[in-house]
Amino acid sequence: MKKMSLMLAVLAASGMMLTACGGNKPAETKASADTTTAAAAGETTAAANGNSAGLDLAVQLGPNPETIDPALNSSVDGANMIMHAFETLLIVDKENKIVPGQAESYDISPDGLTYTFKLRDGLKWSDGSPLTANDFVYAWKRLADPNVAAPYGADMLGPVKGYEEAAAGNLDALGVSAPDDKTFVVELSSPCVYFIKLATHASMVPVQKAAVEAAGDQWSLKPETYVSNGPLKMVEWVPGSHITFAKNENYWNADKVTLNTLKFVLMEDSNAAYSAYQAGELQMIKYVPTEEIPALKGTDAFHIDPSMSVSYLNFQTQKEPFNNPDVRKALSLAIDRKYVAETVMQGTSAPATNFVPDGVSDAEGGTFFNDVTAKEGKTFFNIDDHAADVAKAKELLAKAGYPDGQGFPTFEYMTNDAGFNKPVAEYLQSCWKETLNINMDIKIVEWATFTPTRRAGDYQVSRGGWGFDFDDPSNLLNVNLSTSGNNDAKYNNPEFDKLLNEANTTADVKEHYKKLHEAETLLLEDSPIVPITYKNEFYLQNPKLKGTWYSPYSYWFFQYATME
Repeated sequence: MKKMSLMLAVLAASGMMLTACGGNKPAETKASADTTTAAAAGETTAAANGNSAGLDLAVQLGPNPETIDPALNSSVDGANMIMHAFETLLIVDKENKIVPGQAESYDISPDGLTYTFKLRDGLKWSDGSPLTANDFVYAWKRLADPNVAAPYGADMLGPVKGYEEAAAGNLDALGVSAPDDKTFVVELSSPCVYFIKLATHASMVPVQKAAVEAAGDQWSLKPETYVSNGPLKMVEWVPGSHITFAKNENYWNADKVTLNTLKFVLMEDSNAAYSAYQAGELQMIKYVPTEEIPALKGTDAFHIDPSMSVSYLNFQTQKEPFNNPDVRKALSLAIDRKYVAETVMQGTSAPATNFVPDGVSDAEGGTFFNDVTAKEGKTFFNIDDHAADVAKAKELLAKAGYPDGQGFPTFEYMTNDAGFNKPVAEYLQSCWKETLNINMDIKIVEWATFTPTRRAGDYQVSRGGWGFDFDDPSNLLNVNLSTSGNNDAKYNNPEFDKLLNEANTTADVKEHYKKLHEAETLLLEDSPIVPITYKNEFYLQNPKLKGTWYSPYSYWFFQYATME
């Protein structure tokens, strides 16, 4: 077996070092002027430099999460909480590099089929009990369990030997084992060039068998049963109000954790979040009222950071008329993506030219998937000549049997009201009416209801989006596999599945990316989902708050925060 020290394994995940935007000049708006109050509110009497008393921090990343069970979560806000409470074998650091987490090293067999992880000495759960390799065996089998119905099961464990049998109910078939308490072995059915990246995903954390079995489906809802292994532990959950985590003294790197408590304030109303920020009750908010953006741009508190993510629409492909690819493609081409990005979204995003967003790596070091696509002349949307795309859209709609929109039924577009979601919905409503003579109704749904409704396919057209979990195009394209628990469009194309399966099982890196490019082209032609913009994250953060970082996977990390 070839030895790979994790301290040298940073090359396993190529990625750009992304830092927060914002200058050093004094803030010029009321939001920034109020940060002195925010600093006072976010600091205990002995917290000035992150000393033993620690910092009490309050932030807003979203409303009440659908779940923070690592196996069941599929949303970025829930994952952000999970990644503060739990830790995977390997983690992604503030420079977007893979470094040691619960495992201090790993080996890969010469044939690329066996990964052996060596855990750190003395690992413990937040309740003080020992954490062993068997806890990873249990958690990964739980992720594969059909009775759990984990959305990420196939996406994360698909390369593991015996996954299909495990997903059918034979959990012992899954190729994971623990020869001893410190050794966790994973056997793959075929080589997977990005498997190490999968090991960093929030769904791949260990969970404590005793806690899960004692409380059943309710185990992740209460502090006493939400036993974790990361830098923080849950101490309170008031549904609809907040979830509070505190420093986990049993974490292996607890000495470096500067927080006393981290309160995730659960808000869906951006105006309420903004008011709380101005009052000093919150030190960071993700939901910023869009009408405030022009005044906030250029201040130290306001950030627009690159995100490896794409905003798109889902068509429920099992429902008429959206079971017709020509209908889907016509609606897609009618959208003026440049106008949406620059005008509707006030320049906070970039227009989508294809499906995979900017910043995602390609086969050669230092190259990017989207750049290679453009160089090959395969850019799908003509963002500089929207009229040409509209002409194609009208031709396709007529081909589908709806010339000038005649006979096309009024349909419903489902979205939640956060950020620019409602303005984008209103744009789509007017765009499709004006260009294709098609009528659309808007249905606004609360976040807690939105995600399960979309996952169940109980809609016609819905807002969608994906933030990358790891730096490989397959992470996004796999969402559309017929077997994926995240396939909200209910898309089923054997040719697409075949291309992705070939990409995901080859040991040849160049072949891997070649197949992914082919799969993206096929997906855009079929248009079960419609990319609109490449997303950036915009947020407010107290300039006195230091030691935090933002990840291009749309996560924020606070465990090492201090307040000036």
